[in-house]
Amino acid sequence: MTKIDDDKVSRIDKFKNDIRFRKKIEYVETIPAKEASYKKVDDLDDKLLSYLDKKGIKLYNHQALSIEKVRDGNNIIITTPTASGKTLAFNLPVLEELIKDNDACALYIYPAKALSYDQLKVLKNFEKDLGIDINPNTYDGDTPKSKRYDIRQKSRIVLSNPYQLHHILSWHHQWERFYSNLKFIVIDEAHYYKGIFGSNIAFLIRRLKRIANFYGSNPQFILSSATLANPLELASKLVGEEFDLIDNDTSPSGEKDFILYNPYKSIGKNKTAEDSNPSIHRETEFIFLYLILKDIQTLCFTSSRKIAELIALWAKRDMEQYKRKYCNKITAYRAGYLAEDRRNIEDGLKNKDYLGVTCTNALELGIDIGSLDAVIISGFPGSMISTWQQGGRSGRANQKSLVILVAFENQLDQYFMKNPDFFFDKPHENVVIDLNNEKLIHNHIICAANELPITIDEIKKSFNVDEDFVDKIVRNRDLRKNPAGLYMYPYEDSPSFRYSLDQISNEIFTVMNGKKVIEKIEKSQMYREAHEGAVLINKGQTYIVNKVNLKTHYIDVSKKSVQAHTVALKRTNIKIIKKLKKIKIGEFKVHFGELEVEEDYYKYKKMEFSKTIGTYILDLPPLKFNTKGLWFTIPNSIEDILEDKYSDEKEVFAGGLHGAEHSLIGLFPLHVMSDRFDIGGLSTNYHEDTQEATIFIYDAYEGGIGICEKAIDVFKELVKSTRNLLKTCGCKNGCPSCIYSPKCGNDNKPLHKKATEYILDYIWEEMSKSNQDIITIDNDTLKNHEDVLENNIETLEKSDKLSDEVDENFKDYDETLNENDNYLDELNKDLNENDESLDEYNEALEEYNKGNYSIAKEILTDIIIKSEKQNADSYYLIGKILFKQEDKSGALSFVKKALSIDPAHELANEFYVQLKKR
Repeated sequence: MTKIDDDKVSRIDKFKNDIRFRKKIEYVETIPAKEASYKKVDDLDDKLLSYLDKKGIKLYNHQALSIEKVRDGNNIIITTPTASGKTLAFNLPVLEELIKDNDACALYIYPAKALSYDQLKVLKNFEKDLGIDINPNTYDGDTPKSKRYDIRQKSRIVLSNPYQLHHILSWHHQWERFYSNLKFIVIDEAHYYKGIFGSNIAFLIRRLKRIANFYGSNPQFILSSATLANPLELASKLVGEEFDLIDNDTSPSGEKDFILYNPYKSIGKNKTAEDSNPSIHRETEFIFLYLILKDIQTLCFTSSRKIAELIALWAKRDMEQYKRKYCNKITAYRAGYLAEDRRNIEDGLKNKDYLGVTCTNALELGIDIGSLDAVIISGFPGSMISTWQQGGRSGRANQKSLVILVAFENQLDQYFMKNPDFFFDKPHENVVIDLNNEKLIHNHIICAANELPITIDEIKKSFNVDEDFVDKIVRNRDLRKNPAGLYMYPYEDSPSFRYSLDQISNEIFTVMNGKKVIEKIEKSQMYREAHEGAVLINKGQTYIVNKVNLKTHYIDVSKKSVQAHTVALKRTNIKIIKKLKKIKIGEFKVHFGELEVEEDYYKYKKMEFSKTIGTYILDLPPLKFNTKGLWFTIPNSIEDILEDKYSDEKEVFAGGLHGAEHSLIGLFPLHVMSDRFDIGGLSTNYHEDTQEATIFIYDAYEGGIGICEKAIDVFKELVKSTRNLLKTCGCKNGCPSCIYSPKCGNDNKPLHKKATEYILDYIWEEMSKSNQDIITIDNDTLKNHEDVLENNIETLEKSDKLSDEVDENFKDYDETLNENDNYLDELNKDLNENDESLDEYNEALEEYNKGNYSIAKEILTDIIIKSEKQNADSYYLIGKILFKQEDKSGALSFVKKALSIDPAHELANEFYVQLKKR
């Protein structure tokens, strides 16, 4: 090691021993250096051999294995860490085939334009060094129109992104040469395709394969990804093909210190939310400044684009007091910047023009930014995959490097700080792709039909839906079926522009400072960050938003230097659209289904660091979207107990529900791979759809992302870890480490820690009452239930003539009902307690006697679905409930159904006679 290297190692090591920081270090994991393992490839093309010899490159084992498997015709997915040589592993087999076949073509798909730009330079260098004609080019929104024709006609490697492909697939006739000779499709950064976006890309790839097949090609797939738990599942779902896995990293790496840094470590017990806690973002900035002043090139990942801008802004201002010449060596980097500006920053990192860059996860991906000394991760980024991708940005030249994870005060970050073994031993998460989102399937079938008329067999193969599903689209006039049985798009426009790949609003707003365009943002981002009165930060400069025009989509801003930033708050309303699934864990029930969510951004706070200096009203129309989520109810008896227990305090029950919602959501990523902002929630003392106190947790994306559905499988573990978190938190009345949420639309009011603990204890006790397996009622069962209800509706229509007679007899029948109630109580004692249906009937009867009619009806419906034996009694009791709820026709219908099952049913006969009397 050279003297310069020794000096750098010394400067890197000083951080963990510095008196200003060492007391807040929870744990240091030293990852040892690793030696490389090499392998030769037999019969490698002479041009490639010459290139490798000239560059002094020896192939790692995993790179050689990639070439061999591609040669054998296999689809492969490479999942080795950052800087392990994945790019060479997929470029060499592609180039070998393109050298052998002068017509062969390849398509490279990247999730970001910057990655395409980076790879283009690599491929152009290959073209020059190898002396071959492949004419690589990017084809995206930045490609000049004057160059597009030549690219389509001459380029053998085209680099693009999903958004561009989504729009140009319908112009496939212009690409006939390319598709006819398409041998490879390379999908880099495949782990990026998760959730709604990943599901969209999976359907997009199926459309792309269909076009390639139409022109006679059957391309081979090469995927590159970060390390994750389910790479083969991801590849299969994304592409719809079988894959071979290459996951053994045989590249060298330098020693790395991974530090868990907790700004809240020294905060004493019994702290309250009002305590003067450290500003996490200021703490991050101090570390950032320290490393830059030590001449340690540092990349700082932040939780949002706004925070990236703030930390860069603060660092520049503070650097003026220390080394003024370093001010220009600090910048922010994020999506929204012009492509030229982003690329200048990337080049500046590589050639050391920049010593410190703050960024969002935009630089988490494999953009070539050279060797970095240190990475700061300000707040756990939501998944272990992202954490290791970001941390992998340091130590790219076998040198000693540093990663510092700075903990936020939220539940998840603090859990990791106190459980480092869990953090470093935890296997990487599963990437979730949902191929059952009907909205996405609907959109892509329409796009596919626009590209080429499509058969029902093709639809079944690519989208796994039946003809009934497609017929609904036809009835909605989004498709037309021709006499030959082909489905066609009937309009002249392109539906791809109507259907977004990431399910975010297609409404784009342009930010203008006078006549200068500052940036472009989508609608939901405008609501959060660029509403009227907001402080918008761009490239370290602050702007005040003067006006937002919702019709023209222009945002007028004025440049103004201010210390403050703004935070928008929202209220959430939820409607249950459709129940898809119900589980019973012990005696506790959790529901899953389709929800309509309405978000009302009603005010915003102006803040300086963590202090609120003003609150202002917002006047924006609510945002609405449909999603999927889970929910569960808490009985009124718990409210009564809590109100008695804390009789001198206000909003105890509401505070407990609110705290349970926050704390459960806070630990979701422990059990289901998600970012904390992928999940939304609502708690309420009474919800009109359930008629009880209810907690909702939902996927915060249009159509759902699959998170909450997976969470049902681990719900018991989620409650257990959440209970433990609250019981071990040292605060007195609640804090951000347990029940406070940084994105709470109600400004974290009301919250009650003791009531939260009581509610979680109640849920746990209910789940632990029985050792029975989880009982699930899925959508097929509910479909049968819908059929039963449809039959009942027909019966109701036939009973209209009798409803007038029923009206006159309701008052006289009250006494008879009371007598029947007594009879039902006697009947209940004689029922066989060992019969599961009878036990449930008893439960329904108990809820009926308490006046909990909705709960009783739900239990009785389950009995009707599962058991024939008690159907007559169940239909009769539902009739009584409907009678109590003044549903006259419904009462008659259900009693008649009871008599059709058991003509000798005494109570039903008596009820029916009374209803017919005048």
